[in-house]
Amino acid sequence: MNFDNTVSLYQIVSAEDTFDQAATEAFSLIREAQEKYPDWPRVFYLDIEGHKGPQSGFNEEFFEFQQEFWFQTIAHFVTAFETPMVGALVNPNPQQNDVPTALRVDPPKPSES
Repeated sequence: MNFDNTVSLYQIVSAEDTFDQAATEAFSLIREAQEKYPDWPRVFYLDIEGHKGPQSGFNEEFFEFQQEFWFQTIAHFVTAFETPMVGALVNPNPQQNDVPTALRVDPPKPSES
């Protein structure tokens, strides 16, 4: 909790963390914040160690984590966020507070040849 009645969430993804581990932790932080501070504005800060690669400086897995997963899953449940690849953004829509009780991460679909 901050002095301005917002909840700051901070996640450090280590070089050893997988996509699934990072996704589960991000979702758990959102869920815990909603349980402890119902409907308070949330600001999420993300740091990623390692996972370097050619896609905006990240490997494919953590490029997708910040580009697809973050915007499709996490961004709706915060007022603002900061990620290494995107920088700081404010959600143009009201923060959603109907956080699901569980996260389901589907395996990637096989690419079509």
